[in-house]
Amino acid sequence: MGRSQTLKILFDTNVFLWHVFADRKLGRKTKRLLERVDSELWLSPITLWECLILERDGRVQLEPNALRWVRDILTKHELREAPLNHEVALHTRIVHVENEDPADRFLAATAAVYDLTLVTGDDLLLKGSGYLVLPNE
Repeated sequence: MGRSQTLKILFDTNVFLWHVFADRKLGRKTKRLLERVDSELWLSPITLWECLILERDGRVQLEPNALRWVRDILTKHELREAPLNHEVALHTRIVHVENEDPADRFLAATAAVYDLTLVTGDDLLLKGSGYLVLPNE
């Protein structure tokens, strides 16, 4: 029997928040993928930035405050950082994303550059190309 291949997952912001808050919106299949021992969980600084914006705009509550929440999450969860760099910036024009949202473009480009699978509930990201993507289900 062959060895299982490591699944390298990049969180989209919505899936990341659903995972951290154990929200029912996180699909069963997605939850199983995230819990697999051979899964590597990757996080882009763009996702953290979006979390801070969502908190600032009152769309999500991060306790005790946004900065402390982010630091606690990074300490408590085994997450690999998918850094922003020149190659990621260049790939924002190589990947095809159905919208011009800069955050979505950076996440798709990050997935492409680091050979990660972006897990998302965003239909527009699911329709894109030039990067690996899985739906939240």
